[in-house]
Amino acid sequence: MSDDAVSPEEVRHVADLARVDLDDDEVDRFTEQFADILEYFETLDEVPEVDRETDLTNVMRPDEERPSLESEAALGNAPETEDGYFKGPNVS
Repeated sequence: MSDDAVSPEEVRHVADLARVDLDDDEVDRFTEQFADILEYFETLDEVPEVDRETDLTNVMRPDEERPSLESEAALGNAPETEDGYFKGPNVS
């Protein structure tokens, strides 16, 4: 895959959607990184499918209940909230 698979304009668009400010050097770096990521996905597309078990199991660890942030603390850095929830941009 060539390095122009992802354009700097696309990187800026994704950054805008994520509300992340990037300078020109960061845009260049992320453009290269996104191209590399897409190349990895193309490689994964070449891996043959295998039969797998239909039941999924958590092989990592049992679920544990742990203390979490209070709603007010979780929403504290959100650019917009509404009725105690995160508010994001409208998506059409």
